[in-house]
Amino acid sequence: MSDQDSTFPRDKRLISAADYAVVFKQPVKSSDRYFSVLARGNSIDHPRLGMAIAKKSIKTAVGRNRVKRTVRESFRLHFKQLGSFDLVVLARPEAAQVDRAQLRRSLERHWQRLNKRFGGSITAP
Repeated sequence: MSDQDSTFPRDKRLISAADYAVVFKQPVKSSDRYFSVLARGNSIDHPRLGMAIAKKSIKTAVGRNRVKRTVRESFRLHFKQLGSFDLVVLARPEAAQVDRAQLRRSLERHWQRLNKRFGGSITAP
């Protein structure tokens, strides 16, 4: 893996409240017991990731940070296989109770489900 693959640069993130609002407005959803992933097409040539890991869902900062690191890692590893869409990952309380391998498997299923549902890309808004 190159150094570029192991970073999470600004252009691959949802930054502003407006970016998140577009995804929350009319999302395509993929859910399981650990995560809900919301997706919406974008007009750029690569996916972007946003996270909403609530203190209400995962009580400790250590737990929230562990989940965030796992989500970022999975996104980076699958970046090239994802279509041109914006993703917002929401964690459920059960995510704090399982190991990283289980979280990675869950996220991989979400990525596959979204790609399969939209043939590799989601139409831009």
